[in-house]
Amino acid sequence: MRVLETDLPGVMIIEPDVHADSRGFFMESYNLREFSRHGLDDVYVQDNHSLSARGTLRGLHYQLPPGQAKLVRVAVGEVFDVAVDIRRGSPTYGRWAGVWLSAENKRQLYIPTGYAHGFCVTSDHAEFLYKVTGYYDPALERGIAWDDPDIGVTWPVSDPLLSPRDREHPRLRDAENNWSYPAT
Repeated sequence: MRVLETDLPGVMIIEPDVHADSRGFFMESYNLREFSRHGLDDVYVQDNHSLSARGTLRGLHYQLPPGQAKLVRVAVGEVFDVAVDIRRGSPTYGRWAGVWLSAENKRQLYIPTGYAHGFCVTSDHAEFLYKVTGYYDPALERGIAWDDPDIGVTWPVSDPLLSPRDREHPRLRDAENNWSYPAT
C-alpha cells in the first residue's frame, strides 16, 4: 500500500495494493499491521455505509472532542471527498483538501480528529464506506456550511442535494468548535 500526504497535516490518501486478473480483483481495504507501519494505528469501533444519489452533498460534519477519526472509501460510484482543518491555532486552520474517491481508483482517505468532513456524489449514485474511531454521539455532532466563503471549497456542483440539517450549518467562524492545535 502507498500512503500519500495531502496539504493538510495528518490527512492521508491511502492507495491499497490491488491484485486484479480476469476474474476481478482482491485488495485489503484495512490491515492494522500495515496501517500501523505508516503511523495509522487507530482502533475503529464502528463501520458506516451510505448510499447517495448524484449531486448529494453530505457535510461538512464533525464531532466535538473526543471526536472521530475516519477512514473512508467508495465501493460503488465516485465522490469528491473533502477534509477541512478546524483546529483553532493550526497553521492550516480553515484550509481544505479534496480528493476524488471512486470504486475504480480504490483510494481511501484518512481524516484525523480535528477536521470536518464532507463529500459530494458525482456518479449516478455512490456507496460510501467509513470506519470511525468513536461511536456516533448526536450530542457532539456539529457541522459547517458546505459553501462557507471563508473556506472556499471548490465543489463539483453548484446546487447540491442537501439534508435539512446540512442547509442550516453555520460558517466556521460561527460554529461551536473546541478543537485546538495540536488536536488532543
